[in-house]
Amino acid sequence: MTPRTLLRAMSTVYDFKVGLTSTHLIILLSFFLTVFSNISFYSHVLDVYPLTLRNSGFLVSLALVFAGLTVFLLSLVCYKYTIKPVAMTILILSSFASYFMDSYNVIIDEAMIRNIVSTDINESLDLFSEKMIVYVLLLGVLPSFFIYKIKMVYRSGYHEFISRIKLLAVVVIGVVVIIFSFSDFYSSFIRANKFLRSYANPVYYVYSTGKYIDASYNSKFLELTSIGLDANTPALDQHRELVIMVVGETARSDRFSLNGYARETNPLLKKENVISFTNYWSCGTSTAVSVPCMFSMYGSDDFNNEKGQSTENVLDVLKHAGVNLLWLDNNSSSKGVADRISYKSYKNSDINSLCDPECRDEGMLLNIQDYISKHPQGDIFIVLHQLGNHGPAYYKRYPANFEKFTPACRTNQLENCSKEEINNAYDNAILYTDYFLHKVIALLKENDSSFETAMYYVSDHGESLGENELYLHGLPNFIAPDSQRHVPAIIWLGENFDEDQVNFKELSKRRNNKYTHDNVFHTILGFMEIETSIYDKSMDILH
Repeated sequence: MTPRTLLRAMSTVYDFKVGLTSTHLIILLSFFLTVFSNISFYSHVLDVYPLTLRNSGFLVSLALVFAGLTVFLLSLVCYKYTIKPVAMTILILSSFASYFMDSYNVIIDEAMIRNIVSTDINESLDLFSEKMIVYVLLLGVLPSFFIYKIKMVYRSGYHEFISRIKLLAVVVIGVVVIIFSFSDFYSSFIRANKFLRSYANPVYYVYSTGKYIDASYNSKFLELTSIGLDANTPALDQHRELVIMVVGETARSDRFSLNGYARETNPLLKKENVISFTNYWSCGTSTAVSVPCMFSMYGSDDFNNEKGQSTENVLDVLKHAGVNLLWLDNNSSSKGVADRISYKSYKNSDINSLCDPECRDEGMLLNIQDYISKHPQGDIFIVLHQLGNHGPAYYKRYPANFEKFTPACRTNQLENCSKEEINNAYDNAILYTDYFLHKVIALLKENDSSFETAMYYVSDHGESLGENELYLHGLPNFIAPDSQRHVPAIIWLGENFDEDQVNFKELSKRRNNKYTHDNVFHTILGFMEIETSIYDKSMDILH
């Protein structure tokens, strides 16, 4: 082949004298994303379909199918004035998606999109790293710069339409032919291994973003349904309740020494008369799902974001009964749960005086006694939403004097730390939660003479710490490992808590029974001794 012939062949893709057509750019971009931005996807596919002679044809076809789907997706949104902005946006977003999927083995589904949107700037900064910068530069910024500088050929509307129709026809026919040619493989891929599609970049996160936008738009038209309007405190109940519920963050049940962990991570709680439930499971694997779900009347099998937004939760029921309510937050937000009650964020040093510079969970306790004193009438229910063990920068989640287990991983790039270093940092944060819960109990003890006091601690979800190369959390429930859903739950009762209401010894015998976030709604009503038709005694852990 002569140089002139080679140049002529290359010009079918890129006319060096004229420029790229939109069709050519869509094809090139799709193949770039398929080849360079899907390492995690191919890695998971190879785990299920190893690179053998029998599987080789299917594996090649799979790459072609997903390239075709990307071409199809881009063809719907890339036109004369949108192609460069859309292409550059897709490249940047896909570079971030590649980094998180390759580094932490997460999936960018609708729940993860909701988490991303609700995450505050401080949590986002914990995720930045040198490796992320490299990913974004190589897979996002540099190819985006090429697209920005490249000369485009903008044809007439008619020719552009015909070209696009031809492209879509070729893609659809090609994908159909490929799938039918390897029908046995694709039947398995679609039915038995559908989770693999969740790693396809950018197809799956674009699909998930569409679902999130649709749900968010529809939520604007939802009417709030009231529940528990008949809620009341029985006339015979002459004792005031003071209950503090601590919503933990990213804590694993198997890292609590109260539950049998070999390391002493609960040195202070073990001195208290607490019940630690060893078989407790979360509703979801992310804060955005689990927090609204645990306060909802719906079980985890029935709960969804629409129901969570359109139906009152257990805090509203307590409000109907005249309970004094307060939500203090050292996390990103209450995820909508506390929208109709008193709420205060402790994420900044203007309010939280215990910041070094990380604002500590302990800071939420500083003004609680003032709140209690200012409410001389009625029961009191307070929620403390921890920052807890929020990753990946576990080393930031505790003060320096709590670094008992060393050496601790001191970076958010967990793949650069040994398993021991990751475990040490994570366990140190659990140690600080032990201290925080001990302080909560101490505060309640100071009010024992005036109230029936109690503490109820439940974590929102767990965490993967490198097991099977998984990190962080957020995987869909159907593939999430136990480490992301098996959570700690602890109950402490004050000296004056009504023994007729709760038999502590009998409750202790049930510590190994299986419970879930589904029990939270009814257990809270049980703690507060609220009578209402929606209360289900069989779902109340106290009974």
